[in-house]
Amino acid sequence: MNRILTTKAGSNVNRLRIPWRPFSNDAAPVICPNAGNPEKGSEAEQYDIAIVGGGMVGLALACSLASKPLTKHLNVVIVDSNPALGAKHFIKKDDLPDPRVSTITPATISFLKAIAYIADIGAWRFVEQHRHAYFDKMQVWDYTGLSYAKYNARDADKEVLGCVVENKVLLSSLLSHVQNTELLKKIYPSRLTSMSILPNSSSSEVNSTLSMTSLFTHGRLAKLELEDGNSLYAKLVVGADGGKSRVRELAGIRTTGWNYSQNAIICTVEHAVENHCAWQRFLPSGPLALLPIGDKFSNIVWTMTPKESSDFKSMTEDDFLKAVNHALDYGYGPHPTSSILGGSELFSWLKGGISSSANDCFEVPPKVVKLASERMAFPLSLRHANDYVSKRVALIGDAAHTVHPLAGQGVNLGFGDASSLSSVISEGIAVGTDVGEVRLLKKYEADRKPANIMMMAILDGFQKAYSVDFGPLNILRAAAFHGANHISPLKRSIISYASGELRLPLFA
Repeated sequence: MNRILTTKAGSNVNRLRIPWRPFSNDAAPVICPNAGNPEKGSEAEQYDIAIVGGGMVGLALACSLASKPLTKHLNVVIVDSNPALGAKHFIKKDDLPDPRVSTITPATISFLKAIAYIADIGAWRFVEQHRHAYFDKMQVWDYTGLSYAKYNARDADKEVLGCVVENKVLLSSLLSHVQNTELLKKIYPSRLTSMSILPNSSSSEVNSTLSMTSLFTHGRLAKLELEDGNSLYAKLVVGADGGKSRVRELAGIRTTGWNYSQNAIICTVEHAVENHCAWQRFLPSGPLALLPIGDKFSNIVWTMTPKESSDFKSMTEDDFLKAVNHALDYGYGPHPTSSILGGSELFSWLKGGISSSANDCFEVPPKVVKLASERMAFPLSLRHANDYVSKRVALIGDAAHTVHPLAGQGVNLGFGDASSLSSVISEGIAVGTDVGEVRLLKKYEADRKPANIMMMAILDGFQKAYSVDFGPLNILRAAAFHGANHISPLKRSIISYASGELRLPLFA
């Protein structure tokens, strides 16, 4: 049943109107807070696509559209009040690493490299000019001391398992790239307050020569009203505005999910030696990850109860460093041994093809000697949109799904969404389809929803499996760890799946 969607928030009284400016290589600012107050009668603008949210995933979509022959000349607007989008980013190599980082999978690296050939300043090339850390091995172990698993990129014929990059570097990379493309892009430095979408008209007179108002009235455009008093029209509105998505709310799309009784503490720490491995230990209250970030720095993501996070955030630096080193060594339980229930001999008949590095003994991570950033804490939750699309609306990234950070997969799922949606839009343009039609957008949902649900289910299963300390369950977890460590087909499949090749981690 067709319906009218018109939702408003806030008041229109005494608002300043801030005009947009195009991205420019020469002029950095696009946010003009003192630009004056144009008359309210100024005409609204029309765009092919409005991306609400100028974070990493929203900008990745813009970059991907710019990389395709059929979409690179689209008229795209980005709506985001973040002042960082209007400022030149000068990242100094001697700056301390920011605690907000992302672990980028090989599949995402390939995506970013693919869009890098379109401009002189490519997205991934920019990243490689700044601090980053590739890693080709990972160790995961259990606080009980019963089990551990070691993964090496060579076990699955890969060069790396991933790359850890600061979010500010990724954001600057994507912004620099989109500025250097042919895409017709503008930015509104404001927030979305209302969105109106009318039913399609059956009139045969509807065509592209009609005015914006007529096209909107006939259901061919969505109308967006912004906090600064401006309005704009678009054929497609993409919600890339995070877990509390305003686009999702205004489109009336419901979510399913729950809050975990856990917070995550993130921070940057320093070692006496450079760290080249990703480490993760499952502790009674949640996993502790130590991720290399380059230049003897590592990033910590420590999941714990809200009470513990408050205590760990407020304790002295010395006490916090002692707690981290304790948790990564003998804290909570002994070091795991190399065998259980017969260990490696039990699985020796399935070891074919695993290099000797995969069977190395357990290692203790490098000691943390200094805290190099503030400690930040945030609550954890799982949320999934029941629908990714509706008429003239598509959701990507955290607007469509939020996951537990234990495997660092959140932003990679978002980049996968951006890649898929840009491909669907390109396919629609190739056959003359309206890019805002639900039938076209459902192809994007059909491509991404099963893959995202599977990853969310696996991560949630890990979270729940380690939330219970029970003898028989501990033995089962240990057996699973050793199976993953010693059964070569399973190990290769796990590495491939975690790398972004979305196959089930089974014996296929």
